[in-house]
Amino acid sequence: MATIQETTRPPRRLDDVPGWFPVLDQLLFGWFLNRQEDSGMRGDLLEVGVYMGKSAIFLGSHQQPGERYTVCDLFEGDAPDGANQAEAAKSYATLTRRVFEENYLSFHDELPRVLQGPSSLVPAEVEPGSCRFVHIDASHLYEHVHGDIGAARDLLLPDGIVVLDDFRSEHTPGVSIATWEAVLNRGLRPVCLSTQKLYGTWGDPEPVQEELLAMVRERSDCHLSVQEAAGHRIVRLKSRGMRAPEFPPSKHAQAVAEPEPEPVAAPLPPREAPAPAVPAARRGPSRVRRVAVDLLPPVVTRAIRRARSARH
Repeated sequence: MATIQETTRPPRRLDDVPGWFPVLDQLLFGWFLNRQEDSGMRGDLLEVGVYMGKSAIFLGSHQQPGERYTVCDLFEGDAPDGANQAEAAKSYATLTRRVFEENYLSFHDELPRVLQGPSSLVPAEVEPGSCRFVHIDASHLYEHVHGDIGAARDLLLPDGIVVLDDFRSEHTPGVSIATWEAVLNRGLRPVCLSTQKLYGTWGDPEPVQEELLAMVRERSDCHLSVQEAAGHRIVRLKSRGMRAPEFPPSKHAQAVAEPEPEPVAAPLPPREAPAPAVPAARRGPSRVRRVAVDLLPPVVTRAIRRARSARH
């Protein structure tokens, strides 16, 4: 059976990479990361669950000098338990590490640090309190998500941001339970909700929320709703015809030269109107005929004239 990489051409732009990374989340990833960088915050980056690399490629564009970027995924490896293996076989059967790496290297010169295996590898491989931004999009099973959230809490800097994917999709109740359990019982504080991701922190959410609200209120392409629930301010955002932020094209993008305009022929000078046709002058009888008519007998001359009249 053909693999995905064999049936598709190398990506020329981010949207060519298969995966689920909505425009609103692209905007929010960029906004949170830029805010951290503009404030001088430095720390490592982590993504757990990369699929074909779409969000990982975006996140990698924000790796600053001296920062470490780590990604973790099973890829084609064995899952730690039967339920996780069944989930991987159903949803990610075509995913391979080679496909991810080829997609990533289409946009970047170097790969991030790649951990191939279950997300339980992460706590031993990433230094506690080192990360400023963690994106969790791996298993949808409650036990695994619960562990991933606990790992994120230990790995994040005090004001770092964690992003939990699929927290309210109908097919991922395990993620929903683990997410709201963390909000109610484990100190996670929501900053905002997009259509499919929760952005949170174990620090103080109010300063970043205020800046986010100010940004969103200046936009006409983002619907905003603010609610209170269980002592938390819940900022809900939804795209309203939003366009994806600019992202550099891949190494495979080829500039398409504008076709040169075809040379336009100089207009021909107006033709002179043809001279009106001059009817040919009717020739009179030749001199020989005139002499013959004059010399022949009248009877013959009349016969000749009658014949000429009949021809005309």
